[in-house]
Amino acid sequence: MTMSQLLDYAAIFFLCVLTASSLDTFTAAVYEHAVILPNATLIPVSYEEALLLMNQNLDLLEEAIASASKQGAHIIVTPEDGIYGFNFNRESIYPYLEDIPDPQVNWIPCNNPDRFGRTPVQERLSCLAKDNSIYVVANIGDKKPCNASDPHCPPDGRYQYNTDVVFDSEGKLVARYHKQNLFLGEDQFNAPKEPEVVTFNTTFGKFGIFTCFDILFHDPAVTLVKDFHVDTILFPTAWMNVLPHLSAIEFHSAWAMGMGVNFLASNLHYRSKKMTGSGIYAPDSPRAFHYDMKTEEGKLLLSQLASHPHPTAVVNWTSYASGIEAPSKGNQEFKGIIFFDEFTFLELKGVTGNYTVCQKDLCCHLSYKMSEKRSDEVYVLGAFDGLHTAEGSYYLQICTLLKCKTMDLHTCGDSVETASTRFEMFSLSGTFETQYVFPEVLLSGIQLAPGEFQVSSDGRLCSRKPLSGPILTVTLFGRLYEKDSAPDAFSDLMAQALTVMLIVVIPIVYSLDRFNYYHQVDAFRIYTTSSDCSCAIGVNIHLIC
Repeated sequence: MTMSQLLDYAAIFFLCVLTASSLDTFTAAVYEHAVILPNATLIPVSYEEALLLMNQNLDLLEEAIASASKQGAHIIVTPEDGIYGFNFNRESIYPYLEDIPDPQVNWIPCNNPDRFGRTPVQERLSCLAKDNSIYVVANIGDKKPCNASDPHCPPDGRYQYNTDVVFDSEGKLVARYHKQNLFLGEDQFNAPKEPEVVTFNTTFGKFGIFTCFDILFHDPAVTLVKDFHVDTILFPTAWMNVLPHLSAIEFHSAWAMGMGVNFLASNLHYRSKKMTGSGIYAPDSPRAFHYDMKTEEGKLLLSQLASHPHPTAVVNWTSYASGIEAPSKGNQEFKGIIFFDEFTFLELKGVTGNYTVCQKDLCCHLSYKMSEKRSDEVYVLGAFDGLHTAEGSYYLQICTLLKCKTMDLHTCGDSVETASTRFEMFSLSGTFETQYVFPEVLLSGIQLAPGEFQVSSDGRLCSRKPLSGPILTVTLFGRLYEKDSAPDAFSDLMAQALTVMLIVVIPIVYSLDRFNYYHQVDAFRIYTTSSDCSCAIGVNIHLIC
């Protein structure tokens, strides 16, 4: 036998072994972790104090990892900031950081903990993965020294990264991702110079990973799905719920459906910051989810998923709505604010109806039938087409059916958590200019509606049957990534800045909740606070993650 033939036989053998060991399904776990925070986050502590705090959190994660393994889970995701908390500055986060090497070094910290210096957190995570024969996904901090030869080197001589790590079932470091899109207030960290696209292969599919605020941007989130064809996204997050469109379970499940991938979202559990909402989402429907604003306890979720989800049908998001004639504008339309964005609204007057509302190039069409038209609740159809500039800058096209907070139309767009009106059917569509549209359905009590709605190939978000609960919102959340920094977005920025100026000149009362930061809108600067600050005219400012 020649060497060439031997190599061919070997290749065939390994291919057969790989095929035989691959799994059609796997069991996923996510853990919503009730994080233990340091007593003080802005004053540096000793390395020993930092490690003590991290081990307290790791004790809780260990219980969840062991429990998930005993229940047959192949992989578990834990939250962003889950090991040391949040609200640090550059100096105070430093004792919590470790040097995290490139996974290409082929390292099992549990077996060789001193190879890259002092790495007790990586050692413990590696041992948890190895001892429980499970993939472990965690979020920690990475530190990398730099010097004057690097023109981008920070003044303190080091880069600090918000970092996700993955250890396989043997304890080997197989993935490291540095968060690209840092949220306002994450000044303790640096963003990598270029977005990192991180994937790894397993016997139960191809995985990609990104963190929290990354989900609202093209890179690396969309790139992982469209260009690298991952099956499952791993998503550590510290997400503060922002109703009506950006609560965690609502938006994360919509992203999974819109992108056609499995999505494993692990959130912190910290009620005073409105942090809750974790889930295991398949492209067709949520498999398990958790939202809890009543208790202080963490929660472990498990569910089975397809290793390679079936490709979803291509949707032409403008097909149906473009065939509907836009009505002439009348005085029934009114303006309202959702998260600093000015929507155009129409009130739903009857128990059944067909409505169209337009803003700029976006026209939204709704057909619906209520079980009854209640006298104590108001619903509206809304449209927004513009650059969102509060707590980040990104271009949106949104069509939404939502309940107003009170009978006063000025409250349409305010946060609402309960409703009583049931819908027999709905069909929502819009003339979107993007293929990236995420379908949301949120019911009273912040609950999802698995299997109760579908998206048709012509771009309609439709109910399959009468919904199991009253509706808070039905939304098509569109992202036009190419317009995030487009020249024509400047007029939107100025218009919203002018709106902010009008808000600023009114006396504002804030309730301090998380931390203070400056939010700058072009030339205008407003001083805002936290996840739960509200101003006198009823506009809410919220932090996402």
